[in-house]
Amino acid sequence: MNKKTQAWFVTGTDTETGKTFATCALLHALRHQGVRALGMKPVAAGTDADGSNEDVERLIAASGMAAPRQLINPYLLRSAIAPHIAAAEEGRSIDIGQIVRAFNTLSAMAEAVIVEGVGGFCVPLGPKIDTADLAQKLGLPVILVVGMRLGCINHALLTRQAIAARGLRLAGWIANHIDPAMLRFEDNLAALRERIDAPLLGIIPAGSTPEAAAALLEIPDQFGLKPMENA
Repeated sequence: MNKKTQAWFVTGTDTETGKTFATCALLHALRHQGVRALGMKPVAAGTDADGSNEDVERLIAASGMAAPRQLINPYLLRSAIAPHIAAAEEGRSIDIGQIVRAFNTLSAMAEAVIVEGVGGFCVPLGPKIDTADLAQKLGLPVILVVGMRLGCINHALLTRQAIAARGLRLAGWIANHIDPAMLRFEDNLAALRERIDAPLLGIIPAGSTPEAAAALLEIPDQFGLKPMENA
């Protein structure tokens, strides 16, 4: 990785927690700071009629510069199912080494790269590898997107433990209000603040857009921006 390039790995407490939304918001925030940033989706599962994946397209649109699609998304799988199952159905295997090489190439092109995982932190990518292995191989600080809904505290704390077990640093977390009807939102948020020993980078309200959410997020540690206080 270029020594001047900053990079993070974005994971979620589960699937459908808003990882792509948060990643796009972070990309917009970097662009607003004048940083040439790229989003990367190493593995994407699920294509539409024209063979594209919505998450990949959103990351490309939010990025502050262009890059070859095969580097941004080395593995595009047709079925919107668990990636190791989708890959097996297509007779393919996911090579973490290829992903790392693509990431290194992107890092030489941009000032910042945000790598979005697939599903939760430990989603299988093959018979003997999972997303945690990928995060560990990349060795990047992790940003955790907590989908604020019933059960999120347990999911967030277990994910925090899994990140630490891989020797990775949790650079910060984002509270994404994905369930507008969630009861005791503030109480759940307070419980997470008390238990996660990393800065809260922002709270994304329900119904927001990535562009609007960008103004509510802080970029951890880099580019002179300070994270929100956990008080």
